[in-house]
Amino acid sequence: MDVDQKPSARVAVVTGAGRGVGRAIALALAADGAEVVLVARDVGALQGVAEQIRAAGGIALTVPTDVSDRDAVDRLADAIADAGMTQPAILVNAAGVFGPLRPVVDSDPEEWIRTLAVNLHSAYFTMRRFLPGMIAAGWGRILNVTSAAAVHTPGPLNSAYATSKVALDQLTRHVAAELEGTGVTANVFHPGDVKTEMFVRIRDDVTALGSAADTNYGSWVDWMERTGGDPVEKAAELVLRVVHDAGGMPNGRFLWIADGLQAPVATWGDGVAPAADGTPSYVGE
Repeated sequence: MDVDQKPSARVAVVTGAGRGVGRAIALALAADGAEVVLVARDVGALQGVAEQIRAAGGIALTVPTDVSDRDAVDRLADAIADAGMTQPAILVNAAGVFGPLRPVVDSDPEEWIRTLAVNLHSAYFTMRRFLPGMIAAGWGRILNVTSAAAVHTPGPLNSAYATSKVALDQLTRHVAAELEGTGVTANVFHPGDVKTEMFVRIRDDVTALGSAADTNYGSWVDWMERTGGDPVEKAAELVLRVVHDAGGMPNGRFLWIADGLQAPVATWGDGVAPAADGTPSYVGE
């Protein structure tokens, strides 16, 4: 991979920036010289990240936004322009929810659909809004947080989350095909098996479901508790590697963190060997 210069003064939009993977990525991009637009619904969490960035000499703009709302994403773009920032050159869609861990017949329709809105529609809205500026500038990097759940064999209980991530993968591949030759790339990446607030939600649901969740999820929760999960900083390192790639690669790929607890699983056209025996059948965020 050819390495580009430090992307100082480039504007990076990070959704889900208030905590977990999004927060780690926002901090890493700011330390790398980017001006970071912090996006999430939790105002207090965003302010905390912004204060940390500014204390280190970086530039951060907080824009509380529900990115599953098209009009709200338009207002986000207006807020960036009103702040005097240049067009965003980096977009990381890390906002996400796990959704109902239930059989389809027992699921709440509103919660199921909300999962797709947050995990899929938000990435569509943000890419659609910020891609024109990237294409006009001849440079841009889009990274959408997916999940290994999208490439594992489907199982019971997790239809909303897994479906949203499969759809996000396919959407990103279509966008990547449209971007060939523009200097802009779009990829998805699995941030590792991380013990974020999403993990806590999964663990609590598994506990509540009891034996109904043991086969595919109980063993994964136990494995995460035993190993401690992957550090969120590995996801941030992956983002920086893609941002610094001067050759406009990769594009339209499913990317994995380096030396993650889970071995990479084969995806489209990459020839990666399947996970070794003994890897849990389900992995989370």
